Amino acid sequence: MTSGITSSAILSPISPIERKKFQRNLLSWILIGVDLSPEGVILLRRSEMMRFIQSLNPNEAARVLKGLLDEDPLLTKKTYDMAVKVAGNVDAETVRGQVFSALDRLGMDDLNGRAGRTQYGYVEPDEAAWELFEEALNPFIDEMRKNQRRALPATAKAYCIGTIEGLLYYRDNSRSDLRDWLEDAPGEYIDTVVEEWKKGSPNDDEIAEVLDVAKGGRL
Repeated sequence: MTSGITSSAILSPISPIERKKFQRNLLSWILIGVDLSPEGVILLRRSEMMRFIQSLNPNEAARVLKGLLDEDPLLTKKTYDMAVKVAGNVDAETVRGQVFSALDRLGMDDLNGRAGRTQYGYVEPDEAAWELFEEALNPFIDEMRKNQRRALPATAKAYCIGTIEGLLYYRDNSRSDLRDWLEDAPGEYIDTVVEEWKKGSPNDDEIAEVLDVAKGGRL
């Protein structure tokens, strides 16, 4: 459907740079049979705009979002509702896999890079191993705390249960060559996760559920 359609007729309003880019691509689009009806062009431009938007880094995306909300305060509620939906889309099974992967990838190369003589003194291998373990686990505990502050208790509980299950699975299944240095770490950090989660004031039934998980009741 290219009859009667010119690039000028279907390019308003866009910048001169965008217009030149469109005109350069117009012939190739015609040759491959791209729909150049007004509706097709709108979809084409939307596709190109979405590719650009998806290329934004996190800092650029945050600045764009802030700019949109500053210009149109009515978007705030809609954005908030979408943010809650996205933040709440977490399940314990996914967290469990992420925790296990983060811990299981730790190896002797990591330990050798941390233990021994350093500019701050000598670091024992077992101390270095525990530091590595804690650093790998902390992001999940931080997510649990963050969702408690957000008043998203279900998401916080999913992080709690998933982290506990990941620790249990690591204890029983890890083949990492660092595992021998961390014999007691999973159990100790399970207690830490439970105590941190309880600071969010869960009810008695939820506490009983999490304690059951901590005992290996769901594995």
